[in-house]
Amino acid sequence: MIESKKKAITFFVLALLLAGIAGFLTLQKVKELNNDLGTMVKVYAASGDIASRTVITPKEITVEEIPKKFVTEEHITDTADLENKVSVIPLSSGDLITKNMLKQASAVMEENNRLITLMTSERVFFDEELEALDRVDIIVSLREKDENKTEIFMKDVKVARVANDNKKFAGVQLEVSLDQAPKLIHMQNYADSVRIIKANVGTGKEAAKAAPAKEAKPKEESKPNAETKPKEEAKPKAEAKPKEEKKEADKKE
Repeated sequence: MIESKKKAITFFVLALLLAGIAGFLTLQKVKELNNDLGTMVKVYAASGDIASRTVITPKEITVEEIPKKFVTEEHITDTADLENKVSVIPLSSGDLITKNMLKQASAVMEENNRLITLMTSERVFFDEELEALDRVDIIVSLREKDENKTEIFMKDVKVARVANDNKKFAGVQLEVSLDQAPKLIHMQNYADSVRIIKANVGTGKEAAKAAPAKEAKPKEESKPNAETKPKEEAKPKAEAKPKEEKKEADKKE
């Protein structure tokens, strides 16, 4: 009996030891898998059908979670990456949105307008740094038939975007009509100098408002003069008739 008890105890101890070793190895394997996959990361996907070339709105996106191991630089993890963006391909519900399928939505609001990029170069000069929505005038210098000529090429052109290089102003995108686009590109390529200057927005409007005000003053003064003259002339005529009638009546008496 004693020997059988010893064998049973030994077997029980060995079983516990083996179970402990197996549990330890399993735990280590789970830790390795967790370290390999990493924590779960939230990425953005389409919540419904999104047509291509349409601006993506917050209502059209949803949050999905995937292991950190499978997250790449192309995945969208911040809603700022979706602002004013369009998808170049149609998306269905549940499709993960990646940066390589997105493009910046056009800043051109009118269908017949185009954006033309002008960067600082040997031909293109900017008198000062510009900002989006500024208005500019374009002055070109060129040589035609052995004559040097400098003229205003375009006036009051809208700045759609500003380009920076190492946080320094480098150029702009101008919004022009489709008819003007080839002319501007031609000047950019072949003019001796293209100078872009900021327009003084508002000066012309203020002058236009002031001009009619000055002209209106003499008209207002002339109206009372025209109205008072007939009244002054009418009074003596009305008074003259009864005096003449009185004189005739005295003579008859």
